[in-house]
Amino acid sequence: MKILAIDSSSLVASVAVMDDDKLIGEYTIDYKKTHSQTLMVMLENLSDLIELDLCSIDAIAITSGPGSFTGLRIGGASAKGLAFALSKPIVAVPTLEALAYNLYGYADLICPIMDARRNQVYTGAYCYENGNLISVIEQAAMSIEDLTDKLNEIGRKVIFLGDGVKVFREYIDEHLKNEHGYAPVHMRAQKAASVAARGMDKFLSGEIVDSAEFNLEYLRLSQAERERLARGESI
Repeated sequence: MKILAIDSSSLVASVAVMDDDKLIGEYTIDYKKTHSQTLMVMLENLSDLIELDLCSIDAIAITSGPGSFTGLRIGGASAKGLAFALSKPIVAVPTLEALAYNLYGYADLICPIMDARRNQVYTGAYCYENGNLISVIEQAAMSIEDLTDKLNEIGRKVIFLGDGVKVFREYIDEHLKNEHGYAPVHMRAQKAASVAARGMDKFLSGEIVDSAEFNLEYLRLSQAERERLARGESI
């Protein structure tokens, strides 16, 4: 089974192709360009390099959120367009689950943190039991203070990853009482290969939708929506 995976949930843009248990190719970039400039070019270049016939894929795995509103929309629109044109299903992979898959099999608690601005993070906490990803804290947008309080209550050793590490590491070191650490830089950011691996699991368990049914999960209102509400306007 062959899966095309896309992640555009942060400043990182990443595409990958996985065939059963083999990662055929992955293209990841974190540079000063928008996803509208890079994503489809990356997919085209990767397809050329691995001689991929897009009609041969079985599904498209895409991060469904949370993350950058603009990035998610670009990735989601790309996935929906490809799925519709190719008559292929979509596998929606929560961004934080995909990040947790970067550390597949890690023995202790895994806590992805994405900088959501306004002193908040998109986060969750996960562990592996018998090779299965288990949610300990459901994904949510919360303050870094609330997150450290929750982790202190759980009391387990934890490893952090995601772009929120750079922003909140000092606060975590000061306020988290549990033993903790940080993923190495090459495992810290979004990777389409992890989206593909998690997407493969979901595909095999029947968690698929067609292009019309796929929806993004933002977890909170956009800035423009918050501003309209503040003015008393409907959204």
